[in-house]
Amino acid sequence: MDNYRAETYGERISAIYDELYVSYDEAAIETLAGLANGGRALELGIGTGRIALPLQQKGIEVHGIDASEAMVARLRRKPGGERIPVTMGNFVDVAVEGQFSLIYVPFNTFFALWEQEEQVRCFQNVAAHLTPQGVFVIEAFVPDLVRYSAGRQTMRTIHIDNNELRFDASMLDPVKQQVTSQHVMLRENQVQLFPVKLRFVWPSEMDLMARLAGMQLKHRWGGWAKEPFSAESGRHVSVYGFPEAR
Repeated sequence: MDNYRAETYGERISAIYDELYVSYDEAAIETLAGLANGGRALELGIGTGRIALPLQQKGIEVHGIDASEAMVARLRRKPGGERIPVTMGNFVDVAVEGQFSLIYVPFNTFFALWEQEEQVRCFQNVAAHLTPQGVFVIEAFVPDLVRYSAGRQTMRTIHIDNNELRFDASMLDPVKQQVTSQHVMLRENQVQLFPVKLRFVWPSEMDLMARLAGMQLKHRWGGWAKEPFSAESGRHVSVYGFPEAR
């Protein structure tokens, strides 16, 4: 995947993204709306607006950043999508004007930043765009290295029926914490490949990134309904903010 760039995932999968990910967690919208506290919100990696549009319907002024023109084009065709200001580019640099009460990055999208340095810089730039009482929210999976074989690879079936087979093939670099994957879709007379590259982050490492940016962990839940986070949790919703009003 030598030619993989920030926009590659979105450009390749945009045509079927909303088909694959039809639903969203209602609790996510309620929790994010509460954390916005009536202020402006910014989504990093807004994509087709799966989260942003229902959040907008809650009365929140939502802005977005995305690297994929194709994904944002899908957003624009949806009701209300034309009212969401979107800045094009890699969200690591948070190239927007003003400050926000809520900046959030759901659905493991923070891991799309391929290098640790980019992830650290993202925290720092987010901090520069938060209001003094604002929060940065990340939803991400908890790394599970058991799923990888001794060859540091795995293959997992996602969906199978009479007309379609979807599976993921992945390779792990445990030193760099990087995973290179192909989401493969097989249909009659059609093979589609959707590449993705990510760098996973342990929750403790994420907390350190926040500290380097002058923030600290405010909450960590096991899901959007604010379930307790434990050693058995497969994902987390982490909320960061400043230690005190600046």
